[in-house]
Amino acid sequence: MGAFFGAVSHRDVALDVFFGVDYHSHLGTRRAGMVSCREGGGFNRQIHSIENTPFRTKFEHDLPELSGTCAMGCISDSDPQPLLVRSHLGVYAIATVGAVGNVDELVERFEKDGHQFMATSSGAVNINELIAALINTQASIVEGIRYAQDQIEGSLTLLIMTESGELIAARDAMGRLPVLIGKDDDGYCVSFESFAYGKLGYADEYELGSAEIVRLTADGYETISPARDEMRICAFLWVYYGYPNSNYEGVNVEVMRYRNGAIMARDEREAGLLPEVDYVAGMPDSGLPHGIGYANESGVPLARPFVKYTPTWPRSFMPANQEVRNRVAKMKQIPVPELIRDKRLLLVDDSIVRGTQMRETIDFLRDTGVSEVHMRSACPPIMYGCKYLSFSRSRSEYELIARRKVRELEGDEGEKHLDEYADGRTERGRCLLRSICEEMGFDSLEYQSLDGMLEAIGIDRKKVCTYCWNGKE
Repeated sequence: MGAFFGAVSHRDVALDVFFGVDYHSHLGTRRAGMVSCREGGGFNRQIHSIENTPFRTKFEHDLPELSGTCAMGCISDSDPQPLLVRSHLGVYAIATVGAVGNVDELVERFEKDGHQFMATSSGAVNINELIAALINTQASIVEGIRYAQDQIEGSLTLLIMTESGELIAARDAMGRLPVLIGKDDDGYCVSFESFAYGKLGYADEYELGSAEIVRLTADGYETISPARDEMRICAFLWVYYGYPNSNYEGVNVEVMRYRNGAIMARDEREAGLLPEVDYVAGMPDSGLPHGIGYANESGVPLARPFVKYTPTWPRSFMPANQEVRNRVAKMKQIPVPELIRDKRLLLVDDSIVRGTQMRETIDFLRDTGVSEVHMRSACPPIMYGCKYLSFSRSRSEYELIARRKVRELEGDEGEKHLDEYADGRTERGRCLLRSICEEMGFDSLEYQSLDGMLEAIGIDRKKVCTYCWNGKE
């Protein structure tokens, strides 16, 4: 997906930004960049690949050159950034996060007017360059940001640093991703994850609303384009992507996950679906708190029958090559045979997307001698690929195991009944569960309901994006 962190202060903030960006490493795996304002004018910038080396290792030696009272950095799963842009609006650095679904249409429009873009080896255009081109068509950066957000299909959250040492932060039009401001005695920072600046000595100051644009200096911040009332913040931030210590819209990630697991167990008890098992186990790492909540509510002991070996492969979604990723996922899961052999286990994971890594886990549990494996997903069946955020490398919605099984079960007719298939209480829903169990080797499978997940998040349901589950905008 990606994320950014910036700071502006009366003191040098290079180290703050270094650690602030590093604390967003769970949101991206491919590239990272840092840029600072040079005393007397101009910028210092570095961009590195982080596919095989952690952010801090790549950038530690660059810190002396990146010193300054205004700096920003980003983690990216796509294009190299931040970019430096020169235009009639001045010279500025820009980093973006989101997804643009109409890139070809926008590029073609510019090319008809004689505009040229730098291209990658595949011929693609850096999204940041395209966004900057949209911004530069307007009379000011603020007007340009609003224009760019109106022109794209998808979402756009961005951070800009000007030559004068100011930061301009903009949350996407529907508030799908968070943008927060922290404050210390010397200045301000802007971040995706609240815990990142908390560890750096900044206190919570402000959370941007949907489409809001804010200018930050060392002496304060001001809203330069107001927020919209409408919001669709991504539910997956709480279910999976968000770091446990973070808060979005006042709701802590870890607390939501405990509550979510407890609601799952509560609802299964009421429906008579709680199986007799020896242990509940959360799938490392983001499934663990959901599992804790489930175990606490169900009264079944919590155990850790396998652990993740992370010293050499700390992030489950790298490297980019799918075959290598599958092997890494298999190699990372280390069993504790004494907690598996002849035991009935109930596993709770944050989600079941393609099912590839899950199949590997079930196979090694069977090989280790498990008696039964009952699977629980902390969110509903994923039926739609996200078109608002770059969450997945899936090329087709039929790579999603639930959507693929619907097609196998009922072909085109099944596409008309996705709501039924997503509901385990219906005949079609139970059929989907049985089909996935047969393929994956589960003794039983249940998904958290959409209502249960939204109850666990706890904010106004109209403000939460649930597109990947129900296809509703």
